[in-house]
Amino acid sequence: MTFRLRAARALVLLVGFYLMGAALLMAMAVLDWLLVTRLLTARAAWLEGMVLTVTVLLAAAILRGMLVFSRAGRLAPVPHAVAVTPQDQPELWEQVRAAAEMTGERPPNELYLTAEVNAGVAEQSRLLGLLPGRRRMILGLPLLAGLTVPQLRAVLIHEFGHYANLDTRLGSLTMRGRRAVLHTVEVFSRGSTPLHHTIGALYLGYARMFLRTSQSVARHQELAADQMAARFAGRDETADALRALPVLDAAHTHYQQTYAEMGAPLGALPPVGEVHGGFLRLLAARPGEHLTVLTAGQRPARPHPYDSHPPIAERIALIEKLPAHERVGGSADAPTSITLLRGPGQVFAVLDTRTLPHEATRLRRMSWDDLVMARALLDAEGWSRPLRLAVARTLRSKAQGSDPTAPALLGAPAENDDAALPGLEEVLDAFDRGLLWTAIAERMPKPSQAARLVGPSARNFIRPKVFDGLAGMVHLRLARAGLATPDIAWSGRPGLALPEEWEKAMDDALDAAVADTPDTVPLRALLAGSDRIAV
Repeated sequence: MTFRLRAARALVLLVGFYLMGAALLMAMAVLDWLLVTRLLTARAAWLEGMVLTVTVLLAAAILRGMLVFSRAGRLAPVPHAVAVTPQDQPELWEQVRAAAEMTGERPPNELYLTAEVNAGVAEQSRLLGLLPGRRRMILGLPLLAGLTVPQLRAVLIHEFGHYANLDTRLGSLTMRGRRAVLHTVEVFSRGSTPLHHTIGALYLGYARMFLRTSQSVARHQELAADQMAARFAGRDETADALRALPVLDAAHTHYQQTYAEMGAPLGALPPVGEVHGGFLRLLAARPGEHLTVLTAGQRPARPHPYDSHPPIAERIALIEKLPAHERVGGSADAPTSITLLRGPGQVFAVLDTRTLPHEATRLRRMSWDDLVMARALLDAEGWSRPLRLAVARTLRSKAQGSDPTAPALLGAPAENDDAALPGLEEVLDAFDRGLLWTAIAERMPKPSQAARLVGPSARNFIRPKVFDGLAGMVHLRLARAGLATPDIAWSGRPGLALPEEWEKAMDDALDAAVADTPDTVPLRALLAGSDRIAV
């Protein structure tokens, strides 16, 4: 079946999607008319009344579905984005308008900048997408930060290519209809009453049939949009943009989890404009292959059953088969698209206010160095506390066993008082007494399934936790002595920068301290050297 025939079939089903409701309403109206005028009897009045009530309720559900269809093409508010006008960002708008002109499409009426690695064009359509309307473009600031200007041009042309007359206008109408149908499916999936579910099941079944039927049309449109981008923006630029998308997405997720949310346990935020703007720092510190490392070992996200996008690898392979065009703008050494923005710092600051919850306005702002130091100390305390508690309980138990008066002297463990817990030297002394694997390890927290482990298996399970506990105590000691400094490590992971001798020998010293036969001498030697430096 040719593309035109597939698109025409999908369009017929799209029209039927709307007419189905009208047909159901007409059928129920005829049934109600027959009941009232021809079939109404005194004996069965209660049954007929119940039928009339049910049909009225069903009609209400159908009308709701038709209302959802008619409203599916409306543009919803975009509260978590920054609206920019041609006066605000003329250079960015110039790129957008140029891409629209290349595809023969009209430019958007609105342009919003978001905090996501995404780009798209939405349209205020009517009649399930049959009639076009006002257009809105969404551009993610992380996308601008990671793509060069030629690569961004390829993305823009691709997005406008969805609406362009690639093979037949029916294809773009089908794409609009799919968006409307998907919106309707989402609304009916949130149904709350049995009648809503009954009618919703009918609509959902028809919707799935339409989406399956139009799937090949939608995928054809995606590939045709890729070809248009390659034709006008350049084959290599388009392929490079597609390769960059999953890398940028993984890098942005890493940034959000590792840096932007670093202050959450502290009740703190990065500096103004840096909640999202700090992503620029990460990209600057991780060029090329260093950024690609963040995608290593990651499985691609499971696609939506009705996703119109073919796999990226397949799209790139098809693009690379196209003839090479003269390079439009030297993609490799071109500036990033963030340079198109005027006052990017201010734009990121405004985006902070749009995306952060209202409660976040009361949180304190901290510099990146202060944030890293505070979080590192908090993490170190969290790592060390289980070990210190286990040592405290072990020492108390030993004292109680050797001195009957000890319970009255020691009392209950002051588990909420860090000052009452043993320090690093006391912990090492306990290790030297041979208590680590005979008593302390038993008091370390562990999941129930690990409680059955004995011997070497139990030691190997608990050893990393003891190692982390000692490492946390060392970090606290060095930080309080002024020997550890914050390291934002945009090219790695944020934490503390330790003195050179600690960076070289700390892991080996800790391994020796938590060995089957603990040896604390190397760790004590490092501590002694640090104490001399601090003095």
